[in-house]
Amino acid sequence: MEAFDKMMAVLTHKRCVNCHPSGDRPRQGEDSHYHNFGVQRGENNHGLPALRCQTCHQQENNNFSGVPGAPEWSLAPIRMAWEGLSRVEIARSILDPEINGGRTLEETVHHLTEHELVLWAWEPGVDANGVPREKPPVPKEEYIKAVKAWAEAGAPIPEE
Repeated sequence: MEAFDKMMAVLTHKRCVNCHPSGDRPRQGEDSHYHNFGVQRGENNHGLPALRCQTCHQQENNNFSGVPGAPEWSLAPIRMAWEGLSRVEIARSILDPEINGGRTLEETVHHLTEHELVLWAWEPGVDANGVPREKPPVPKEEYIKAVKAWAEAGAPIPEE
C-alpha cells in the first residue's frame, strides 16, 4: 500500500484538488480559497465567456504576474470532483469509466503520469508576490513510480 499512499498524498494535495472542485467555482492558492474575480466553471470546464481560463492562464507560468499556466488549463469535469472525497473515494473515481471519461487503467496511468497539466503541479511557479507555490509532498519521479507500481499491482484500493 506504500505506492497507493504516495499516489494519494499527491492526488489529495491542493495542487490537484483546487482544479477538481465539487462545485462550479475553482479553488486557488495555498489556502484553497475560491478563485478571484468570481471565476466559474462555464461550458466545457473552461470558464464563462468573459472569463475563459485561457484569458489569463497561458501555456506556461507567468512569473511576472504570478499567473500559473500549462497546456490545456481547465477545471476537471464536475463528474471528476475530488474536493471533499476520501482517498478511497478518489481512487474509486479514477478507476470508474463512467466518472473518469471512459479511461482504461492504462489510460488513467498515462494521464496521471504524463499529462502536462498534471505534471505542472511540480512546476507551479510563483504567486503574485513572487513567493514559490507549494509543490506536492512527493517528488515527481517518486509519484510516477508509485502510480505505475499501484497499477501493476492491480490498482488495489484499501478499505476505508
